Amino acid sequence: MSVSGRQVALAVQTMLQTATGRSCGYGTAPTAASVPTGNTIPYCVLYELGQVAGLGPSFGDSDADARVLLQVSSVGQTAEQASLQADKARQAFLARVPGSGQYLNAITVTGATVIGRELDREEGTGVVSSTYTYVQRFVLTVSTPNS
Repeated sequence: MSVSGRQVALAVQTMLQTATGRSCGYGTAPTAASVPTGNTIPYCVLYELGQVAGLGPSFGDSDADARVLLQVSSVGQTAEQASLQADKARQAFLARVPGSGQYLNAITVTGATVIGRELDREEGTGVVSSTYTYVQRFVLTVSTPNS
């Protein structure tokens, strides 16, 4: 079974909105009707950057099917606001429940399981027309059940 990049991205979008308490657009800025905060800055924009499918089984991860690459652009009116939103996004992806090793914020993908998460790259803050953006890339290792 292959991994749906769209389903993974939608699950991440939901997780980010819940964990940060801010709206997150999928490939574009959130709209005024987006939950929970509409298009009020700060917010995130999530981009699906592709995946490496058909991974051979790695040690301990016999069902690993894909590494999905996602970009989160945190948008703010100041560099500090964009950086703070990026801190929230990083925390949402990587925070763990103390003493358990489990991730604090679940990424629930129908028909698949996220078995690994990592911060791949941080490009930091940039500014265009007085809008600041902090760019981060994350990699999710996703498995599907054996058929």
